[in-house]
Amino acid sequence: MSDGSVQQRLSQPAVPLLKEQRVGEILAAVPERKHWRYRPRRVGMVWRSRTFRVVAVFTVLAICGLAILALVRDQTGTQGFLVGLGLAVLPVPLLLAAFRWLDRVDPGPWRNVLFAFAWGAFAAALVAILANSFATRWIATTIADPSNADTLGATVIAPVVEESAKAAAVLLIFLFRRREFNGIVDGVVIAGVTASGFAFTENILYLGNAFGEDQQIGNSGVVSVTAATFFVRAVMSPFAHPLFTVLTGIGFGLAAACARRRRIRRTVLPLLGLVLAMGMHSLWNGSGVFSPYGFYAVYAVFMVPVFGLVTWLVIWSRRRELRTLAAELPAYAAAGWLSPEEPLALSSMRARGLARDTARRQYAVAARGSRYTPYGPGWAPGSIPGSIPGAIPGSMPGVMPGAVPGPSAQAAQTKAATQAAEAHGKAAARAVAEYESFATSLAALRLQARRGTTGPDFAERELELLHHLWQRREVAAPALTYAAQATGLLRPHRLPPLPYAQQFTPHPQYGAYGNGPTQAQAHAQPPGPGPGPGADYNPYLRPQQPPR
Repeated sequence: MSDGSVQQRLSQPAVPLLKEQRVGEILAAVPERKHWRYRPRRVGMVWRSRTFRVVAVFTVLAICGLAILALVRDQTGTQGFLVGLGLAVLPVPLLLAAFRWLDRVDPGPWRNVLFAFAWGAFAAALVAILANSFATRWIATTIADPSNADTLGATVIAPVVEESAKAAAVLLIFLFRRREFNGIVDGVVIAGVTASGFAFTENILYLGNAFGEDQQIGNSGVVSVTAATFFVRAVMSPFAHPLFTVLTGIGFGLAAACARRRRIRRTVLPLLGLVLAMGMHSLWNGSGVFSPYGFYAVYAVFMVPVFGLVTWLVIWSRRRELRTLAAELPAYAAAGWLSPEEPLALSSMRARGLARDTARRQYAVAARGSRYTPYGPGWAPGSIPGSIPGAIPGSMPGVMPGAVPGPSAQAAQTKAATQAAEAHGKAAARAVAEYESFATSLAALRLQARRGTTGPDFAERELELLHHLWQRREVAAPALTYAAQATGLLRPHRLPPLPYAQQFTPHPQYGAYGNGPTQAQAHAQPPGPGPGPGADYNPYLRPQQPPR
């Protein structure tokens, strides 16, 4: 180092260092936030915002929707577009109702269903129509026989492009909504709804073009091209596109059920399902090209058996989910969190529906002040959901008890009491439905723990589910117990085995259910005002016996 640089450095004024004794003085001199010259930079905070992600997804889907509808209208014309839209809507409610029925045991949130349908109808359809058009033109200009461009495009290009575009929705939910994607049923539902949206947009295009063709040649009625197209696409094969993509969904569902350490299997299974979907789609598209009767042969020999096989697999998977409740929840019943009858009722869709209906009727009747109870003699509601503390059942808010109202006031009071009773009944049914949903999630979480597919937050998720169950137990437990008795599930030959009654080794992160109430305490009235938030309420500790 030269002497000049040393002299220059020594000649510079020394920067004073912050001493600990001056920290309070310096912090007190900091200006207010509105006068700050330097502000903290929020690096990456926008991408972490839930609102930003929702708005971004909605914006992308809206842009894709406007673009695909404009393209379809440009190809079909305004009149053809409206006719195709009206006819294409007809099979959509049937498809969505079918997939929601399959998902009744542990229904996924509606936001996933809406996203899947919108992705299939807008994003996947836009990608497919642009890619198929580009590929067909490229084949027509590069191969020696341009007349085969449409055939190659329909049998080779279209299946690959369309199934990949539809599979993207399943992949996104699999990655970013992993807790709501647990098995085959979830994969089938998401894939089927996505394909239903795609088929909806595609039907608009085909039906609109068929209507335009009828307008040119003057056909109408049953012999028209529009009627024939509607019969083939909406009556004979409304499940064609869903059936293809469901194979991809089954692959993702099998991957979701695999342990986290099975990385190869979790990668290969979705790819295998996607390849099968592409192959089946290609066979379907090429059925009418190679032979005049090829369509009927493929439909009868291949499509119908595969549809029956997939339907059986999905129904079997749904029944397996119900059996999971009967196998996993007795551990919580043995610990006192549930009554012994609840696992039986929760594993039966009939008993579940009966429990909701019974709770609705019971609390509606109790709100009117009647002594009738479908649970049998000796039952008394501990609290009516949504009731006003201190209010007399059947009385009209704002009217003094004992007062004699006039005819108009009496009619208004009767109407208000009826509406209040219906509100109490709906609140009770909603509490039972939520209880059933949380219990199903708890059984699924326990099964995932035994398979090794849960994350490090297993204990926290278990405690949260137990908390939700305990808050609704006072309303749901009697209804489920009555439903188990009314449906005959308590007969000795129907009782499921209790594999954890004698020998049970808890999960390494497990054991919170062991802090539940004992069997004797489970049927006693909880201390204080009942289940719910309070100063001394902790649903994860053993509740004490009420004072005698």
